[in-house]
Amino acid sequence: MTMSVEKRIDITKPLWDQSTFMGRFRHFAFISNPLLSLVPEKELYEAKELYLKYKAGQEPTDTKLDQVIKAKQLYESAFHPDSGELQNVFGRMSFQMPGGCLITGAMLQWYRTATAVVFWQWVNQSFNALVNYTNRNANSPLTTTQMGVAYVSAMSAAMTTALIFKFGVQKKTKNPILARFVPFVAVAASNWVNIPLMRQNEILLGLEIEDENGKVIGKSQIAPVKGISQVVTSRIVMCAPGMLLLPVIMERIEPKPWMQRIKWAHIGIQTAIVGMFLTFMVPTACAIFPQRCKLSIDTIKRFEKENYEEILKNTDGEPPQYVYFNKGL
Repeated sequence: MTMSVEKRIDITKPLWDQSTFMGRFRHFAFISNPLLSLVPEKELYEAKELYLKYKAGQEPTDTKLDQVIKAKQLYESAFHPDSGELQNVFGRMSFQMPGGCLITGAMLQWYRTATAVVFWQWVNQSFNALVNYTNRNANSPLTTTQMGVAYVSAMSAAMTTALIFKFGVQKKTKNPILARFVPFVAVAASNWVNIPLMRQNEILLGLEIEDENGKVIGKSQIAPVKGISQVVTSRIVMCAPGMLLLPVIMERIEPKPWMQRIKWAHIGIQTAIVGMFLTFMVPTACAIFPQRCKLSIDTIKRFEKENYEEILKNTDGEPPQYVYFNKGL
C-alpha cells in the first residue's frame, strides 16, 4: 500500500502554475537554490531512487509528502531531464550563483588591461560552455568538432567585442566608467554566438514538437530558433543587473575615503553584491519565458512546408492551432 490518493502529486510536473511568471519564478528558485550544489552525490542518487519509485507508484509505505518533494527538488536540480544522468556540479543551474558570482566579480574588478580582459573572458566563456553542454538537449548531441567550434567561436566573439569596445568606443569617449561596461558587452555578444552554436543540431535537424496533450506530432527547425532566442535573452537578463548597476555603484563609492582605506576588500565587496543580484536574477531570468514554448502552426506552414506535411500526416489532416516544445535553459 502506497501513500493515500489525496496526498499524491504528479512528481513529473512543477509544483506551481507555469502559466504565470510568479509560478515559474517559484519553480526555478526551488531547483536553482545555490545550497543544492553542496548536496553529496550519495544523497542525490537516493533522491533519484525515491523519485523514480514514486513516479512508478512503488515508494515505501511510510514515505511522507515532504520527502517526495525534497527528492523532486534534488532530482530536478542535479539530473539531466532527458538522459537522467547526474550533471556536472559546475554546470548545474544551482551553481549559477556561486560560479557566476566569482567570475563576474573578477571581470568587474580586473578590467583595466587588455590581458586582464582577455583572461577573464576566457574563464567566463569556458564556464558558459560547460553550463551549455551540461544543459544540452540529449536528443541532439554535438560532435567533439562541433563543440570545439562553438567554444572557440564564442571565445573569439567575446574577446573581439571586449577589445573593440575597450580600445575603440571607450577611448573615443574618454569616459572612464565605460571601461567597466566592457565585460557586459562582451558577455552579451558571446551569448549570441555560444548558445546557438552549442545547440546547432536542434536547428539543423529540427526539434520534436507536441500537441497540447504532449503527443509528438513532428519536427520543426523554427521552434529551436525561437527557443534559443529566448534562452539567450534570459542569460543576458540574468547577468545584466550585476554587470550594469554594479559599475555605477563602484564608480560612486570607490573615491570615498573609507573605500580607499580598504582597497584590498574591493573584489570581495563586488563579488558579494554580484552574488546578491544573481541569487534573485537566476530564477527571475529563467522565469521570463515559459519552459514549454508555444509556436503557431501557421508559422510552420509558411516557412517549413516539408515539416508541415509530416505534421498533417501525423494528425490526420487536422493539425492543432499551436504546437509546443521545451525551449531548454
